[in-house]
Amino acid sequence: MIRAEWTKLRTVRGWVAALAAVLLVIVVFSVAPGAGGTCDASCRLPTGPAGQEVTDAFRFVHRTLPGDGSITARITSFTGERDAGPGRAEKGLVPWAKAGLIVKDGTEPGSSYAAVMLTGAHGVRMQYDYVHDVAGPTGGPAPQWLRLTRDGATITAAASPDGRRWTTVGTATPDLPATVEVGLFVASPQYAEVSTEVFGVSGATGGPSTATAVFDEVQVAGTATAWTTQQLGGPSGTAAVPGTDADPADDPRPGPPRPASSSSAAGGVYTLTGNGDVAPAVSGANGLGSSITQTLAGTFVALILLVVVGAMFVTAEYRRGLLAVTLAAAPRRSRVLTAKAVVIGGVAAVIGTVAAAIAVPLGTTVMEANGLYVNAAPTSTVVRAVLGTGLLLALCAVFALAIGTVVRRGAVALTAVLGLTVLPYLLSMSVLPARVGDWVLAVTPAAAFAVQQSAVEYPFVDNLYVPSAGYFPLPPAGGLAVLLAWTAVAFTAAVVLLGRRDVR
Repeated sequence: MIRAEWTKLRTVRGWVAALAAVLLVIVVFSVAPGAGGTCDASCRLPTGPAGQEVTDAFRFVHRTLPGDGSITARITSFTGERDAGPGRAEKGLVPWAKAGLIVKDGTEPGSSYAAVMLTGAHGVRMQYDYVHDVAGPTGGPAPQWLRLTRDGATITAAASPDGRRWTTVGTATPDLPATVEVGLFVASPQYAEVSTEVFGVSGATGGPSTATAVFDEVQVAGTATAWTTQQLGGPSGTAAVPGTDADPADDPRPGPPRPASSSSAAGGVYTLTGNGDVAPAVSGANGLGSSITQTLAGTFVALILLVVVGAMFVTAEYRRGLLAVTLAAAPRRSRVLTAKAVVIGGVAAVIGTVAAAIAVPLGTTVMEANGLYVNAAPTSTVVRAVLGTGLLLALCAVFALAIGTVVRRGAVALTAVLGLTVLPYLLSMSVLPARVGDWVLAVTPAAAFAVQQSAVEYPFVDNLYVPSAGYFPLPPAGGLAVLLAWTAVAFTAAVVLLGRRDVR
């Protein structure tokens, strides 16, 4: 039966041409976003201890600390400012602005660290090695006492409202050398927020920001060198403290220009103004690049062609009266439908996998050659996106076959399948408000596009985590499971109806 159905598929020239076009469309669309950038080798982001790309830019007043010790300081003031449009600034801290204490493996971007900090809207936190975040007290922004203690390989973070009653925020064991840099830091990331949430309109605003923190009662326990101030992650340059220094906003990394940062000290009071972030790198509104998901943008166009073939693989036999002949030769109707599903699903899986395996490296190469930065993704993520694209197309083809069997009309089947797969995807990308779009992508077969997601969402990194930026409401396996459930229900209904109906 499988051989017979394969013969039917490959002998219809229109179907073969459409299947070839599926592969071609995915590959061609992979190079469509590859124009208009200005990045070169200087855009390359540093990598953290675990090999992931990170942002590591902040104002740092530090000194060298060999061996064990501790640093304690009080933040008496924490204020901020963000870009509100051309020539306009708006007072206020962005939610993940950071000011606090940090112990770090030198000043090389991407090096291991542990920090305790006061944030703009999330209280006191302990963060270390970019991807770890521990929540602490959620009291008012300032004043706030902070302390970091190093005892062997263990770093302990603590906070206090008055310098007497201390609460442990968390402990960590980052991979730090015997001699480290310890000190005060301030960072303020780019921000983005949804400006409208009306049906059919979803806008976003955002831009660079700065934060200013005032520290006093600074104490370092342990032998240490003199204080030095530095802007990490931007233009080089250090200066001794006390004094004031500033860096121009000519950071060569992708994204809008960073405002100037500075530091000063007088009478044991340190005032730091900084920008940037100490966090994993993300793609999207606040990100510094694109994800490999964009190289697979042609999948939804290819899906249209594949759905046509999947539906016609059975409706054409209904229309021409050939299904009765097929069933006469093979009376067990469920086996006939299963054979059709194996053939169309298997062909779609092979085509989708091959096309994605070509599209991802080709699209990435073209985008980077044209000045667009593409965030690196682990090999496991790339493999999952490639194989997942094949599974996505295979399930959609079987879904179209099942719906075609149920409705027995090609046009009706196409309308139903495209309305449940392609249309929700398109609406969520550009029309629906973010929250509505997330709901649509969580309950319709279009949820399976999540299998192509390569960007990682971090709750402690400001960004717009929306489908148009490559973020889906369900995890890859969850999204694929939704499509599998729809396909299973449709195929079961098709088997039942095909067994009961007169096909003459």
